[in-house]
Amino acid sequence: MPDKINKIVIAIDGHSSCGKSTVAREVARKLNYLFIDSGAMYRAVTLYCLRNHLIEHGIVKIPELKASLYRIKVYFKFNPETLHNDIWLNGENVEDEIRLLAVSQNVSPVAAVAEVRQLLVALQQEMGRSKGIVMDGRDIGTVVFPEAELKIFMTANPDVRAKRRFDELTAKGEVVSYEEIRANIIERDRYDETRLESPLHKATDAIVLDNSYMTREEQLEWVLNRIAGN
Repeated sequence: MPDKINKIVIAIDGHSSCGKSTVAREVARKLNYLFIDSGAMYRAVTLYCLRNHLIEHGIVKIPELKASLYRIKVYFKFNPETLHNDIWLNGENVEDEIRLLAVSQNVSPVAAVAEVRQLLVALQQEMGRSKGIVMDGRDIGTVVFPEAELKIFMTANPDVRAKRRFDELTAKGEVVSYEEIRANIIERDRYDETRLESPLHKATDAIVLDNSYMTREEQLEWVLNRIAGN
């Protein structure tokens, strides 16, 4: 395991709804590292767009969004009740709202806007400057921290991911369709892998973790074993 002096950067990339944030958060807790959910940052910007009518019929109004970026303040703040870092947007805790299906359905086109990525990547790199960080997302090991000491690429079967997401949302009281969620996951995969700006792909030196049939405990043990051997 990395000690307190030789802290490292752990980059966890992968497909949507495969549990990257859950694993990354637990790894950070075990190591007493800072956990940063980069996807939450893009979701927060997407929520801003939805609230301010910058998305119409799934199409992002890019000129208007670019002109509004200076108004968007995204940051994390520790929540003493959950012992997690929650995402805040312009002075408001939006940790729960960014998980709604409407945000999931629109986050990929927002994340594909070059100026949005440039803004958030700069923030993410600043957060990781002192190391001792676990960050998950789509381009952490390829763009944000290409020199990260440990890179993991997580994936899972689309049906498994859809069932996990369905269970998560229904547990929160949302009325959602499994078929709609599955279609959204497949479309997000396609969009993320083919976008021009920082497309999703596995870094050449990343280790693949397919967690389709693994429990959370098994995933955590798998990652910690790789860190121990780093």
